[in-house]
Amino acid sequence: MLADAVEATQSGRGFVLLRGFPVERWGVEASRLLFWGLGLHLGVPRPQGRASQFMSDVRDAGGVYRSTAGRGYNTRSALDFHADGSDLVGLMCLQTARAGGESLIASSVAAHNTMLAERPDLVRELYGLFTFSRQGEQAAEEPPYYTASVFGRKDGVFACRHIRNHVQSAQTSFPEVPRLSSAQREALDLLDAILARPSHCFRMHLARGDVQLVNNHTVLHSRTDYEDFDEPQRKRHLLRLWLSLAEAPALPDAWAQAYKDTAARAVRGGFRGQQITPEIEAFEHRLAAEHGLAMRIYADREDAPA
Repeated sequence: MLADAVEATQSGRGFVLLRGFPVERWGVEASRLLFWGLGLHLGVPRPQGRASQFMSDVRDAGGVYRSTAGRGYNTRSALDFHADGSDLVGLMCLQTARAGGESLIASSVAAHNTMLAERPDLVRELYGLFTFSRQGEQAAEEPPYYTASVFGRKDGVFACRHIRNHVQSAQTSFPEVPRLSSAQREALDLLDAILARPSHCFRMHLARGDVQLVNNHTVLHSRTDYEDFDEPQRKRHLLRLWLSLAEAPALPDAWAQAYKDTAARAVRGGFRGQQITPEIEAFEHRLAAEHGLAMRIYADREDAPA
């Protein structure tokens, strides 16, 4: 079943929904352990933030999405359509909101093709370079921002990496980075508008025990805002994994600063954060070998001055 699920994300529709995990009976910690084991079976987990955590708790922690350090997972705000920093993102739903919190997904391939038919001049803009903020979660050896394209191709395979909130944050936080041109802004606006069209956007409610797997390179995801329950134990709560996959294709060369390694069958992506230890690196090397993936992602760390 899991092999078929991964195949569906990589060669099929780009996402899959698995239902019926008995999280009510298991409880939070047993569900977390099961989800972690599922992730280890599928690929190599990638760190997701300043704390270098491999699993994130997606719940409202009072974060501010529209800020220079904003991340969507710790807020209850509506989110832009975006890609996460890995080959695959997995979510396990433990608790639903009182209202809202609907999951939205849209094919970046279809959005690209629609845009190509309507405004090919703006498609060209998205194949150029944009500056993205690391939202203050960079490692000591990393600069606070990087460049990457939104659209790209490698070996004839299309991929999309759209995180507009981080592009806007770079514009706000770093006066030295190139200013967005009017054409770049228009291109981003049109992409966002196309993704939100009912003809392109698929909506789903994640129920308790659901696991959603999404290919970050061909499917963008979002969420509506939500209202939580008052009781702490009933508040909306999902678990999130980012995974590198052996089945994923090579990525565009222009994404090298973001992913560190863009080759196929290589560990890549994640937000490295500030808590990667030698023990964590050793764990990653062991798991990469188990999945037959090259492990070159810390080359910049090894080359950094002491």
